[in-house]
Amino acid sequence: MSKVALLALLAACGGSASDFDPGVGEDPGTGTNTLAVNGDATARPRIPNAAAPDDFDTHMSIRVRLNNVDVTTGTVTLTSARGSTALTYRGDENDWDATIPGYDEVYVLDVVSGADRVEGVRVDGPDIHTFSAPLAGATVDSTQPLLITWESEDEAAVATIDAEELDRLTIPDTRTYSLAAGALKADSDEARTNTIDLERTNRVSPAGAVAGSELRVSVENSITVVAAPDPSR
Repeated sequence: MSKVALLALLAACGGSASDFDPGVGEDPGTGTNTLAVNGDATARPRIPNAAAPDDFDTHMSIRVRLNNVDVTTGTVTLTSARGSTALTYRGDENDWDATIPGYDEVYVLDVVSGADRVEGVRVDGPDIHTFSAPLAGATVDSTQPLLITWESEDEAAVATIDAEELDRLTIPDTRTYSLAAGALKADSDEARTNTIDLERTNRVSPAGAVAGSELRVSVENSITVVAAPDPSR
C-alpha cells in the first residue's frame, strides 16, 4: 500500500500515520463489552539472526467468541504502517488468520460482527532483537553453561527462550541469559547443529471486550550453534 493510500485509510478510520510509529504506546480501544477476543501477531524470521523488518513474516491469529460460541461472520482487521489486513475465518482452527510479509511493531485490531464490536486496540510490539553472543555457527561445549546476549532498545513485557533440550522458558528481558548446561543436544561422536530461539512479547487487554481478552504482538529471532561431541552421551 502506498503512503497516500495509507493516509487515506487512516483518515477514514479517524487515525494518523503517527499512530503506527514505534513508541507510540498502547491503546485498549473501545467496544460493546460482548466479545471475547484473544489473539497474536507473531513475527518469525526468514533468516537466522534477522535484523531488518523485511526479513520477517508476521502470522496473525485471532479467536473471537460471543457467549462462548465462536464468531464466524463479520470482519477482523489488523492495521499497521503497511496498511490494513482482513483476516479469514478458519473453521478447522476456530480462528481468524492471515500471514503478511514484514514486521511493523505497531498493530491495531478492529473486530465487528453485527452489533458487537471491539475496535482501536493498539499494541506497540517489541523492537527487533539480534543475538550478539554466541556468534552464529560457533562451536560450543554443551556440558557448560552458555551465555546468551542480545541487542534491543526496549524491554518487552515477556521474553521466552527455547533450545533443543529445553522447553520454552520465560526469562527476564535483560539482554543476557545463561543457558544451563545440557540445554543443547549433543552427540557422542560428531558435532551437532542446534537452534536457539528467543521470543519477546507485548500485550494489551482490550477495554471493550469481555474479561480475559488479550491481544499480543511478538517477535522471534534465532541463531544456530554447533554442539561439540560429548563422549559421555
